[in-house]
Amino acid sequence: MVCGGYVCTKNALCALNILYILVSLLLVGVAGWGKWFDLVSSIRVVAGVIGVGVFLFLVAFVGLCGALKHHQVLLFFYMMVLFIVFVGQFSVSCACLALNKDQQKLLLEVGWNKSEATQRDVEKTLGCCGFSFVPINGSCAASCFDTHPETCVTCSTTILQYAGEVLRFVGGIGLFFSFTEILGVWLAHRFRNIKDPRSNPGAFL
Repeated sequence: MVCGGYVCTKNALCALNILYILVSLLLVGVAGWGKWFDLVSSIRVVAGVIGVGVFLFLVAFVGLCGALKHHQVLLFFYMMVLFIVFVGQFSVSCACLALNKDQQKLLLEVGWNKSEATQRDVEKTLGCCGFSFVPINGSCAASCFDTHPETCVTCSTTILQYAGEVLRFVGGIGLFFSFTEILGVWLAHRFRNIKDPRSNPGAFL
């Protein structure tokens, strides 16, 4: 069987979905590990990462079952969901790569103001206080605030030093996986329209 035929397409689709399953388990594991060791105290962040991991696992499982059984309905559902995910992920990845410094600061400030738990995590991890100014009369989880609060720097200063690199990294990874998703859509579409050579020659599963 030449590559591009039934067996080769089936194996490629199965391998791609096994990769997605491994990535989904990695996401769930990292989220659980971060919560277990109290690296992330925000339940929303942990739940969001676990939710993405579970969703990816379910989509990959449907695609794997569809590929193994050559099931037309499962492959069609998998293809449609994966294409929708591709559009969303491709858009977000391009946005991450296109953000300038002012847009990065505005986006970070919006995220900062939404969760006090995230603020404490960032202050504790990066050793900074407040977003745009140090709250001298307020509270801060950074160690410098307990000894010499005047030496503490704002979190926006610290975060923006690495925000560009992080966004480029996240955007690049997202862009890479978005192309694997469109590859999965193409493989699923191709596989649905290939006859199983082991079945009745007149049948089309």
